[in-house]
Amino acid sequence: MSARPPIVLIVPTYNEEAAIGTALADVPRALVERIIVADGDSRDGTARAALAAGAQVLAAGRGYGRACWLGALAAPADAILVFMDGDGSDRADCLERLVSPIIAGTHDFVIASRVRGTREPGSMGWHQVFIGLVIGALIRLRFGFRYTDMCAFRAIRRERLLALDMREMTYGWNLEMQMKALRLGLRVLEVPVPYGRRRGGASKVSGNLVGTIRASGRLLWTFLRLAA
Repeated sequence: MSARPPIVLIVPTYNEEAAIGTALADVPRALVERIIVADGDSRDGTARAALAAGAQVLAAGRGYGRACWLGALAAPADAILVFMDGDGSDRADCLERLVSPIIAGTHDFVIASRVRGTREPGSMGWHQVFIGLVIGALIRLRFGFRYTDMCAFRAIRRERLLALDMREMTYGWNLEMQMKALRLGLRVLEVPVPYGRRRGGASKVSGNLVGTIRASGRLLWTFLRLAA
């Protein structure tokens, strides 16, 4: 265990005061050395609640991908990075399922699949499942590996992430990581995980029509750019 790299959890947030405390309370602290909450200029008490839960809070500015990227840069060079949403829907107690294959050296990038796991009723809209399956099928045509989801809950070594040369600083971040991981020949594993409803607040993407349209457009643009 002494040779195990540090495990750093990165949680991008924007107005998640109602959920962030309970979300972080489920993190297995015997496994996770450090929690970085990369906050996107929240207007509520997200930062205060995260600090109270034992996290380091980083002022990341707006942009989901930007928050993830700055959180990664703040982690130790030899760290295994785990990304998780701050609304409490991702099951932090399942974190070991993501990092174990990386620690064992069998895989480089592990992503959770909500579609293959058990979902709490109302946790995912039909359009989220549909878009994930369609893009997964298109990725399989291009790269030979089929994802079933674009879940935020994922793990990768920091050095591998930096090698991906991430450019998407908004909602295309997750898809860009998945496609570039295949393009660079990383050993990818998708694992089923349970998924719950958010514990408070409103979704910035699936919770409203404008957010859904904007995110869908960004995903389409990201796929076309990277598949070309």
